[in-house]
Amino acid sequence: MKLFEYQAKEQFIKAGIPIPEGQVASTVEEAVQGAERIGSPVVVKAQLLQGGRGKAGLIRKANTLEEVRKAAEGIFQAGKGVRKVLVEQAVPFKRELYLSITLEPANAKALVMASSEGGVEIEQVAAEQPEKILQYTVDLSSGILPFHSRSIAYDLGLEGEGSKRFAAVLEGLWKVFRTCDAELAEINPLFLTDGQALIAGDGKLSIDDNSLFRHPEFEPGPDYFESPIAYEAYKEGIPYLQFDGDISLMCAGAGLTTTVYDLIHYEGGTVANYLEFGGPNYRKGLRAMELCLANNPKVVLIVSFGTIARADVMAQGIVEAIQKLNPSCPIVACIRGTGEEEAQKILKDAGIEPLFDTEEAVRIAVRYTREFSDAPATQPAGDPSPSRGGSL
Repeated sequence: MKLFEYQAKEQFIKAGIPIPEGQVASTVEEAVQGAERIGSPVVVKAQLLQGGRGKAGLIRKANTLEEVRKAAEGIFQAGKGVRKVLVEQAVPFKRELYLSITLEPANAKALVMASSEGGVEIEQVAAEQPEKILQYTVDLSSGILPFHSRSIAYDLGLEGEGSKRFAAVLEGLWKVFRTCDAELAEINPLFLTDGQALIAGDGKLSIDDNSLFRHPEFEPGPDYFESPIAYEAYKEGIPYLQFDGDISLMCAGAGLTTTVYDLIHYEGGTVANYLEFGGPNYRKGLRAMELCLANNPKVVLIVSFGTIARADVMAQGIVEAIQKLNPSCPIVACIRGTGEEEAQKILKDAGIEPLFDTEEAVRIAVRYTREFSDAPATQPAGDPSPSRGGSL
């Protein structure tokens, strides 16, 4: 699980790693107020769980409050799903360093990586000049020792006060890495100022999902998700991906889903969302259908092939969902696997003709998106009217 930059820096502060003065803002006005308190110049930074923000124009320097306002407005309106910005003091620096700690699973150790060429081009440095990315393995039980800090600082060209401060930053990052059960703890850039101060200009922190039961403070909120529907699916324990097409896809298994997704596009259709309807979720037909219908799709397409996930249980859940929710869009179902004979009977008794061929199901779903694109459906999804086709 990735954390936002401001969350990573909250952990840095606890570990004694210096960061620029800053304030998180959810609105343009809050950003302006933060800048007024901090004092110019500042940097306005989109809070997204992705890299490349600077190159995408989502990190902007501002010298006046009016520039802060324009920068925040531009970032919020960029269409990237930004819900928060971090307004932060602009740090004058003479060098940008790179420092990170991650896992080295082959030898069950930690891997410390450092470079004197930090900043936005670190990926290019790693690709074109890999020798400039210094690597040091560290035993997880003993942790960072004084000789590690001295050796890395020397290799980065730091000495005197700069070397001592680097040791403190490295020890602090190790503390963050271990106490947060992190898979990655990264500072890039690590600013070195004229006064030999070291300040974490940016931070990344990725937590091992298997350890989240120990870290309720990292429970993801709505800001982590692409849409409110995705957040609701998360709370139900249902894997969900948001898109912007016409067909709401309930599918079982990553391989089958990928195939169906491709088939939809080959037929000229588009996907509104993907919802995992297999594994532990095959008994959640009603809730799954509610989440899919919240997208206002033109069609709901259900494709599954289950062994442990029983087809008859899936079919019963779909029928109950249709009867309770009375969707206005067509429902196309191709449910195969364990108990499929009983599943066929359940669907037929409800007026839904079961399909057996995935490609046929996709073609029907795409056809429905075209037939019903200009006018809303006038019959409930369970109505076996010939005008609706047999897959409803």
